Amino acid sequence: MDLAKYTPQKAFGQEHMLTLADYTPDEIHQVLSLALRLKDETKRGIPHPLLAGKTLGMIFAKSSTRTRVSFDVGIYQLGGYGLFLGTQDIQLGRGETVHDTALVLSRYLDGIMIRTFEQQDVVDLARYGSIPVINGLTDMYHPCQVLADLMTVYEAKGTLKGLKLAFVGDGHNMAHSLMLGCAKAGMDAAVATPVDYTPDPVIATLAMAAANESGAKVTITTDPREAVKDADVIYTDVWASMGQEEEQQKRMKDFAPYQVDGALMALAKKDAVFLHCLPAHRGEEVTSDVIDGPQSLVFPEAENRLHAQKAVMALLMGDQEAKKTLWK
Repeated sequence: MDLAKYTPQKAFGQEHMLTLADYTPDEIHQVLSLALRLKDETKRGIPHPLLAGKTLGMIFAKSSTRTRVSFDVGIYQLGGYGLFLGTQDIQLGRGETVHDTALVLSRYLDGIMIRTFEQQDVVDLARYGSIPVINGLTDMYHPCQVLADLMTVYEAKGTLKGLKLAFVGDGHNMAHSLMLGCAKAGMDAAVATPVDYTPDPVIATLAMAAANESGAKVTITTDPREAVKDADVIYTDVWASMGQEEEQQKRMKDFAPYQVDGALMALAKKDAVFLHCLPAHRGEEVTSDVIDGPQSLVFPEAENRLHAQKAVMALLMGDQEAKKTLWK
C-alpha cells in the first residue's frame, strides 16, 4: 500500500485520540498518509494553516521533551496556538474534578492534549468535554508515539503490511500501543518481556483480534531471541518509566537479559532498523553501538512525532471546510 497516495475508504470518523484500539485500519492509514504529506510540504516550505485561529490546551502531569515541543510547534505550524497547562498551574492539580475541568476548558479551547498517569483521566476529559481530546501519553497507552513509529517504518521500508516488529522490554504503554498499531496496520508484533512484566491481557486480546482481521500475528513471549528472530524492526524503551524510580534497582536486575545489543540485533533481518521512543539510557536497555549505529532511526522517529501529531490535530480539530482540503 502506498500511504503517500492513500485514498480514504470512509470519512474520518473519530472525535478523539484516546487509544489506537478505537481506530480502524483506514483511519490509521488516513493519519499516516496526511502526516507524510504534511512533512513533505513542511520540508518544501509550503504552509498548511489548517487550524488557523484554533487553540490547543496542553495539560502536562508528566514532564516531557518530545511531546511538549512537537505539539507546541505542530499547532503553530498549523496556524493555531498552543497553551501549556501544568498541573501546578491549573486547579486540576489542586483537587478540581476532571468533570469540571473538561466543561470549563471546552468553553475556552478547540482541543486538549493531555500527558498524564491514569488513562481514566483522558477518558473522562473526552466524556465530559465537548472538544477533541488527544492522549499525549498515559501509563496504559502512547498512541501518538506509535503513529510516528509506523510512519518511520513506512519511510524506511516502503510498506507496513507483512513486516515484523519486535518489542523487547517492559509490557507497558509502548508495548500496548505497538501491538495495537502494528496489528491494525497488518504488521506482525512480537513482544518479549520478563515474566512479571507481561502486557495487559485485555489489551493483548484486543490486539490479537485486530491482527486476525488484518492477517497479522501478535506473539507474547519471555524470550527476546525468539521475538527478534527475522524481525524487520527492533524496538525497546527504558526499563523504569516515570513514576517507577523506586523500582529502579529491581528492574535493572530483571531486565538485564533484555538489553538490545549487537548480538540480539544480529538475529533480526540484515536490513532491520532500530527504534526507541526516547529518552534512552545507553548501557541499560540498549547499547551505544546499536542506538548510535547505522541501523538506528531514533532521531527521524523523534522528528516524525511532529508530523504525525499535526495530522491527528488537523483531522480532529479542523472544521469541515478545512477538512475538505486534506485529500485534494
